[in-house]
Amino acid sequence: MTANILDTLHFLGTNDRNKSLFESNWPLPYGISYNSYLFTDQKTALLDTIEYGSDRSYFEDVTRILDGRDLDFLVILHMEPDHAGMIGELLQRYPHTTVVTNARAVKLVELYFPDIDKDRIREVKEGDKLDLGHHILQFVMTPMVHWPESMMAYCITENILFSQDAFGTFGTLDGGIFDDEINLEYYKDEMLRYYTNIIGRFSPQVQKALQKAAALPIRIICPVHGPVWRTDPKVVFDWYSGWAASKGEKGVVLAYATMYGHTQRTADYIARKLAVNGIRNIRVFDVSKTHPSFILKEIWKYNGVILGSCSYNTGMHPNMQHLCHEIEIMQPGRKKVFLFGGYSWSGGGLKNLQLFAQNMQQRHQWEIISPGTELPGYPAMKDLEKMDQDIKAYTATL
Repeated sequence: MTANILDTLHFLGTNDRNKSLFESNWPLPYGISYNSYLFTDQKTALLDTIEYGSDRSYFEDVTRILDGRDLDFLVILHMEPDHAGMIGELLQRYPHTTVVTNARAVKLVELYFPDIDKDRIREVKEGDKLDLGHHILQFVMTPMVHWPESMMAYCITENILFSQDAFGTFGTLDGGIFDDEINLEYYKDEMLRYYTNIIGRFSPQVQKALQKAAALPIRIICPVHGPVWRTDPKVVFDWYSGWAASKGEKGVVLAYATMYGHTQRTADYIARKLAVNGIRNIRVFDVSKTHPSFILKEIWKYNGVILGSCSYNTGMHPNMQHLCHEIEIMQPGRKKVFLFGGYSWSGGGLKNLQLFAQNMQQRHQWEIISPGTELPGYPAMKDLEKMDQDIKAYTATL
């Protein structure tokens, strides 16, 4: 899949509709794209590659666009294998190519491709430039967006930002490659899920990278996943700025674990009371049926989180534990929290949720509005109604 961005700048990418889990963890119901970019200036340069084996025609496209020319430079912005997978074979095909990357990436190059001649590697630092003729690339270090070696390249001549994983998204490019060829709202949802699943943990570093980028006049943004922003890059820049700030709007994500429907009854009761008390954005999830990937995306949107679990072998349900684990890793900003649980012969669900919430309170400034209620068996209406004042007090804090 190729397209001309400029006469001497080309998009080379592929759609991966075969992989079911990104990083063997995050669902890909709509697939994902891998993007790289090729300059055919006085000097030629390829920025990143794609995942190994994802497109058998990739090298055919590189050869066709080079049209008999050699490849002078391979610029490595990020060494994660979905972008670095073709490096070894590429350098075998083009034995005179110089690898351009930073010191941290060099260590990963040597780790993944130990046979590469170190004399072929040109190390760059913050602000260093690569002159291709008309195009001049300046390098911007963006560590932990989202690996330590991550960097961006900025074309001074044409005001183009090659942003590697930043401004990326899940989802394939279904015909449209540029922002003026697609429905932006369709991609926004998957872009937020990508952000929360992959980059969200590093939001402070993202904010620093955005501050650097904001100082540059940017006409086009070229990420390594998803569409190229050539018409209105400010749209995606603003999206990322808002997500990195982790300022959720008023609303609640209610996630629960249930084995036989008892805890679900409590969850539905709480959700109804939230609505009665004026909350309009309410998202309810059974953690055994919805992957944490999708729940995290919603948690990022709103300022309220309610978690409930049945007891399971004196602890919380394993699927709730999985969600809590992912929340702790991805750190979705400050949240106002309400907890509940259910039990039969032994408690434990609520107790372990409390331990999780206390940890989030200490490390990430979560606010525990209520210590929670644990109801036995199939909850009686009189017991559910005892939560009414606590629920009302909670909604008043949102």
